[in-house]
Amino acid sequence: MNTPLYDFLSDYNDKNTLRLHMPGHKGKGTDKLSGFPWGMDITEIKGADSLFEADGIIAQSEKNASEIFGTVKTCYSAGGSTLCIQTMLALMKQENRNIIAVRNVHRSFLTSCALLGIDPVWIYPEYTSGILSGEIPMDRLEKALKETANPCVYITSPDYLGKTADVKAISEMCRKYGAVLLVDNAHGAHTVFTGNHPAALGADMCCDSAHKMLPALTGAAYLHIGNKKYADKAKAAMALFGSTSPSYLIMASLDLCNKYMHERMKDDIERLIPAIEKLKRKLKKKYSVYDGEPFHLTLLCNGLKLAEKLREKNIECEYADSSCIVLLFSVCNTPEDVARTGKALMECSPEPPLGFQFTGFPEMEKAMTVREAALSDYETIDIEKSAGRICAMVNVPCPPAVPVAVSGEVINENCIKIYKNYGIFNINVIK
Repeated sequence: MNTPLYDFLSDYNDKNTLRLHMPGHKGKGTDKLSGFPWGMDITEIKGADSLFEADGIIAQSEKNASEIFGTVKTCYSAGGSTLCIQTMLALMKQENRNIIAVRNVHRSFLTSCALLGIDPVWIYPEYTSGILSGEIPMDRLEKALKETANPCVYITSPDYLGKTADVKAISEMCRKYGAVLLVDNAHGAHTVFTGNHPAALGADMCCDSAHKMLPALTGAAYLHIGNKKYADKAKAAMALFGSTSPSYLIMASLDLCNKYMHERMKDDIERLIPAIEKLKRKLKKKYSVYDGEPFHLTLLCNGLKLAEKLREKNIECEYADSSCIVLLFSVCNTPEDVARTGKALMECSPEPPLGFQFTGFPEMEKAMTVREAALSDYETIDIEKSAGRICAMVNVPCPPAVPVAVSGEVINENCIKIYKNYGIFNINVIK
């Protein structure tokens, strides 16, 4: 019998490709992680503790993480930020909170809403590059807070292209109206050392996908709790969704990641950021460089064409579409990687963005709740035939996993243009 998955991974690893995509370990990892053995893949044997009832070695390791991030409590997730998002929203459901969410959420937020019976109040960002990125309009957010009883605000920062929100100002606004602030910081675990991590800026809870930006295995994430009222409830909420057999390899990679952050990460960041900033200044002579946090290099051009040119130079991007490309550095990259990227990009000629140029998102008509639509029988049809139909279970690829229409909303012509622009030609609709 052949082994197509293993063969692909082996071939890719052998090519020594410059990986400007997740996971953050870039195929290298920390010194110990690079040689992770099968023999360490265990279950909850005596002395090994238990993730959702941790009071031994896992609890000790989580405490180390909490000290690094300056939180009331930090919990490990072996189910990525998805499990952390489910947990945060479950805690809000327990308090009967009404969720105000900025629209460029990840698909995992919507699936969590479907599971928990949550219907968000949407805030549409002032989009700056398609549906993936934009500024959060503070006036609209405040209006929603005034009009929403028992509110909770949910934002994504950094967003998929690297733009960060003013978490401190949003946090202060939330306090004014008695709201809880949740932050999807999946792309920002490293910001603990750049001074703008949500846990330090007033978020009640936030999640980090350690595997995205740090030397940790895929599926490794942190749930950070800044508000002590949720500290004793988080594990029970997490157990509603998490596997009863969380990977000890993933948890051990978080443990090693703590050690790396404590001993070396600050130095690596101080070494890398100047090289990346220098590269961005150089590229501005030839490219439109999107403004975002330092480790995201987002270029506004025909990303699909540029991605192919970079593959010819053995460089793989994180994401590309007809209007942008995302090249994702992490602490495991080196200044030599940055220089190699710059050389390759300067040898390429960017082409202008193609297709439908997204300028805004009209408010969508809602026909069903998120839960009703996501759990209804559906059919998959050609996007061209979807006008007037109700969106069922959301089907957007990851990356970027940012939805166009939300479950329960009525598809319109503008939606169809956006779907096609992102290469999505089939959609799930209610039968």
